Amino acid sequence: MTSWAGRTAAEIAAAVREKKVTPREVVAEHLARIELLDGRVGAFRVVRADAALAEADAVAARADLAELPLAGVPVAIKDNLAVRGESNRVGSAATADTPADADHVTVARLRAAGAVVVGLTNVPELCVFGTTEGVHGTSRNPWDTTRTAGGSSGGSAAAVAAGMVPIALGNDGMGSLRIPAANCGLVTLKPGLGVVPAGISDGDWFGMSENGPLATTVEDARLMFAVLADTEVVRGEGTTARKVAVSLRSPLAGIAVTKPYTTAVKEAAGLLAGAGNQVRRADPPFPLSLSVTSLTTWTAGTSVDAQGLDPRKLTRRTRVHAAVGRRFVAKVRAGESREQLRRRLEPFFAEHDVLLTPALARRSPKAGPWHERGWLRNVLANSNYSPMTPPWNLTGWPAMSVPFGTLPSGAPCAVQLVARPGSEAALLEVAEQLEKLHPWQRTAPLD
Repeated sequence: MTSWAGRTAAEIAAAVREKKVTPREVVAEHLARIELLDGRVGAFRVVRADAALAEADAVAARADLAELPLAGVPVAIKDNLAVRGESNRVGSAATADTPADADHVTVARLRAAGAVVVGLTNVPELCVFGTTEGVHGTSRNPWDTTRTAGGSSGGSAAAVAAGMVPIALGNDGMGSLRIPAANCGLVTLKPGLGVVPAGISDGDWFGMSENGPLATTVEDARLMFAVLADTEVVRGEGTTARKVAVSLRSPLAGIAVTKPYTTAVKEAAGLLAGAGNQVRRADPPFPLSLSVTSLTTWTAGTSVDAQGLDPRKLTRRTRVHAAVGRRFVAKVRAGESREQLRRRLEPFFAEHDVLLTPALARRSPKAGPWHERGWLRNVLANSNYSPMTPPWNLTGWPAMSVPFGTLPSGAPCAVQLVARPGSEAALLEVAEQLEKLHPWQRTAPLD
């Protein structure tokens, strides 16, 4: 008997369209895997077992089944996006336990494409931090369950890496797709500004947050991105030689990148050069003020999201983060610092098609009750391991995390790819080159 848990979304959808398997059979297998593994991983806040099976039957009955790009594919949704009939808790005890009356537009697009929503995944409170834990659960890295899955799309990443779903929906305001993807050995794409509908919390963290896919293969990431963006992602004919800049430097001053991540970048650069790309070392001209811009924007976004919530029900780290950011909201909303950063970096990307960097500076922190720890300890832990991602939210430019190599623990390592606006297809092509040249194991060996 064919096992569908652990198969890619593209494989599942093709089999369902050809009626080699029913959506119910596929969904039932994934629900069984969730029941078996999620006690160890902590990916889900809500599992929609009965509802998902009913939705699978509805997909099977659709007249357009043979045309659906995600026919019968189980998908998990990050718990800061509305799913009809389910509450949207955003990792907090301060949010209302009230069912949503409509799907978020990205969820609606996934369902229209034939996907079946099996559950909502854990996030840190208000999706602030790069570790996922709180009153609704702790999400662990399936490759090393002593470590956090990352955040804030940690539950979504853990669900995919454990083979509980082939794809999941997350979003990224300061690295919240790329950080957990890098930890968990996944492919993700943070689209550029306006490519995929956002509508995340109150103002999308001043327009920095973007919805995007978490997947085990570039093909699945491309497929899901096309559905989310409601567009066709055209592949180039053959391999296009691109100008690739390679940087090992942390954008945030004073943070060192550890050897496994610099080694991964050097080896990836060598493979891309061997494939015909023009590869050279070049550091983007990040300003020294970038650390301040990142911190003020990060805290100000939380301040806006916390408005109207009972502060007594928020964790202390969230209250402090919001209080720090309150004084910066007006300045951040004006956007002058982000515009200056864009202007400063534009000449660099006029010379280079793609920037290749480490995805992280070091392995993720240990899984644990970070929500019970002090604010400064959380900020330092986050900044020291994930300094590579914030610039590309501040600029609004597309960026990817792609698995590459392994850490000494055996968990995945990863690299980041960045490009100018409108270059999502180019990033996917470069990621696909790396995938072909250096294949990775798709799911963690949890069985």
